[in-house]
Amino acid sequence: MVLAALRGDLRGPRRFFGPAMLLATMGMAAYQVFFFSGIAKTGVAVGTIVAMGSPPIFAGLMEWVMHGERPNPEWIYATALAVFGCGLLISAGGGLSVDIAGVFLALGAGAMFAIFSISVKRMVANVPAYAAIAVVSSMGALFLAPFLWIENLAWLTRPSGFSVILFLGVVATACPYVLYTQGLKRVNSKTGTTLLLAEPLTAGMLGYFFLGERFSDIAFLGMALLLSGFVVTTIEAGRTRPRFVPADRRDPRPHGSIHS
Repeated sequence: MVLAALRGDLRGPRRFFGPAMLLATMGMAAYQVFFFSGIAKTGVAVGTIVAMGSPPIFAGLMEWVMHGERPNPEWIYATALAVFGCGLLISAGGGLSVDIAGVFLALGAGAMFAIFSISVKRMVANVPAYAAIAVVSSMGALFLAPFLWIENLAWLTRPSGFSVILFLGVVATACPYVLYTQGLKRVNSKTGTTLLLAEPLTAGMLGYFFLGERFSDIAFLGMALLLSGFVVTTIEAGRTRPRFVPADRRDPRPHGSIHS
């Protein structure tokens, strides 16, 4: 919000409010509730696999139903590779415990993130990306504020607690959301949610290089499938992205005009 204000992107606040902003805010806030409730019930591995693997599927279906954008075969193949690879990579660490209620909560998180992505995609077509994510995240925080009263927040009064909150807020939340929103200006929402599966791959690589963790054969296979899915997704996105035409070279005549 501070960055957007300093850039002057928050001028004309009325342009931010509308169905897209409300849906994006609802999606962001509800995603947090569903995700953490899901992993509390069914465990981090299963909850993360479902919550991170389902948004591309939900986004593709929603775009198809809402806007008639039928998923093409390349996107389907790429998403299947990435989702399966994500599952192998996350589950390679040990045994899994499945709780049906937890799985449904994680699916709810995936659906909410898909709604957030589609709605923010609509917003950034008309307003700056920094401002869009600033407004949505601030409104989402207001929706989640009542949950603060049921938690013990004494740890926030300690310097270490404040440092953790600052890191999570700026580095782990604000920066990724800003980058993701900027990316949605250039690709569609279902492609963006597929590429977001790079998160577990990045976490695995950080653990390997900085924490001394070692990968099993299954984890390496999952990484290979993830990377394959990203390559196919990137190629598919490059082929389907509309060609940019400079404003001074666009035909000023309305579509359908009769040429003499």
